[in-house]
Amino acid sequence: MTDWHSRWQNNKIGWHADQVNQNLIDYFSKLDLVDGDKIFVPLCGKSVDMFYLLKRGLRVVGVEMSEIAIEQFFSDNKLEYSVSKVNDLILYEGDRIQIFCGDFFTLEASHLVNVKAVYDRASLIALDKALRQKYVNHLNDIISKDVRVLLLTLNYPQHQRVGPPFAVSKLEVDLLYGGSFQCQELQNISDIENEPMFLLQGVDFVEKAVYCLQKVRM
Repeated sequence: MTDWHSRWQNNKIGWHADQVNQNLIDYFSKLDLVDGDKIFVPLCGKSVDMFYLLKRGLRVVGVEMSEIAIEQFFSDNKLEYSVSKVNDLILYEGDRIQIFCGDFFTLEASHLVNVKAVYDRASLIALDKALRQKYVNHLNDIISKDVRVLLLTLNYPQHQRVGPPFAVSKLEVDLLYGGSFQCQELQNISDIENEPMFLLQGVDFVEKAVYCLQKVRM
C-alpha cells in the first residue's frame, strides 16, 4: 500500500492509459446493461474508462486507495464532487459516480447495492498471487447473483519480469472463479509487439485475454 501511494505521489503511473480500453468498447455489450444500470470498477485509479462508462449512461462505483488518483479523475474530467465519510472509507461522489477511497477488502455488499456488472481491467493483475484468491473471494461476497464481470488479463513468463502487472493464465482464471462463476473466454491474443517495456525487459511473449464471467452461486 505504501508503494502504491508513493507511485501516485511521484507520478510513476506507467500503467495508466490515456485512451479508453478497446476491449471495453468491443465487448461492452456482453455486460447486457441499459441506461441507469450501475457498474463497479475495482482498483479504479483515475481510469478514463470510468468516464466512458458514464457517457454510456451508466452509474459508476469505484474503489481506489489513492486520494490523488480520485481527485485527478474528477479534475481531469471537470466533474464536481462532494466528500463524506462512510464507515472506514472516504466517499467521493459526483453526478452518477461514487468512488470510495480506501481498502478494497473493507468494502461491503451495502456499498454495491444494485450493481449489475463489474469491469476489471487492471485489478486482478495488479495483485500478486498470494492476494488474488482473497480478492476473488471478497468480490464474490459483495456482489449479487447474476452480476457479470468483464475481466482483462495478461499472461507472460512471470520469472522474466517483476509485476505488477502480474501474469494470470486461463487456468488460474478458471481456478479462481470457477467455483462461483460461469467463465467465457472472449479473446486471447499474442501482443508482445505492442508492449515495448516487456520487450526491453526480455519477456518472450505476452498474451492478452478477455473474459465474461457471470456469478451463478452465492
